[in-house]
Amino acid sequence: MEPNVRFWITERQSFIQRFLQWTELLDPTNLVVSIEKIEKSRQLLLAHEDASRSDLEDKTVQEAWKRSLSTVHPDNSKLIPGPFRPAALLPFTAPMVFLSVLPVKSLKSMILPQVSFYTYSTVFNIVNGNASYDRRPHESILLGAGVIASSTFFGLFPRLLQVRFSLNSVLSRNVIPVIILAQLSGLNVVASRSLEPLRGIEVMDKEGSVIGYSRKAGTKAIKDTATSRVVLFGTSAFIPEVFSYFFKRYSAVSLKRKFNLQQKKQNSSITEGCRGEF
Repeated sequence: MEPNVRFWITERQSFIQRFLQWTELLDPTNLVVSIEKIEKSRQLLLAHEDASRSDLEDKTVQEAWKRSLSTVHPDNSKLIPGPFRPAALLPFTAPMVFLSVLPVKSLKSMILPQVSFYTYSTVFNIVNGNASYDRRPHESILLGAGVIASSTFFGLFPRLLQVRFSLNSVLSRNVIPVIILAQLSGLNVVASRSLEPLRGIEVMDKEGSVIGYSRKAGTKAIKDTATSRVVLFGTSAFIPEVFSYFFKRYSAVSLKRKFNLQQKKQNSSITEGCRGEF
């Protein structure tokens, strides 16, 4: 049985354990691990079918699980390209998200970040999506191109309105772009993996045997992934905006206090001068 599939079938984890596991998969070192090390890790897991992820005593097994889960697709046992492994998601998208929520200066400055972000997100979703159903290469290409074009359009639409009508309020400049970015990130997952609920994905029993295809399982997989993506990118884009808002507000208050203090000093010096002349 495919080790990664065996892991998801046998390992039952709490939310905290899954969160800690996700942080391990996001380890940047997973991007540079060699193919030779990945193959050795896979051979170790295949040779020891009873190797548990919770076995903390064997560090070799722990490292083997980490490399396997972060670099190999569980459905087809193929190596995930480095730029589209889980560990590459945040390093690649963080600059794009940051540039996407910056104040609009020109049409060119907002097109490139939006196109880059949704292109990478779409390819990432297709590469890491379920691969247990039949699909042809041209279907993925056409679907991906359509998703990129539509996501970019809806991502640019509020920015175009902002430029056209000169909207400079905090709501239109900071809040709405973040909300739209988060929602489009989830919709991007739904659209780029839309074939899964239509054709169904493989469903296995506890022994790893395929018992059929389920559209309901495909719908649930997309829903869970889309929800996590909305939270991930919504939080990533919202937190910097909050810090930036309070920083600007604190700076303005500090400058105002400093100005008032200088004014009081000047007024007091003038009053003392007048008294001395009198």
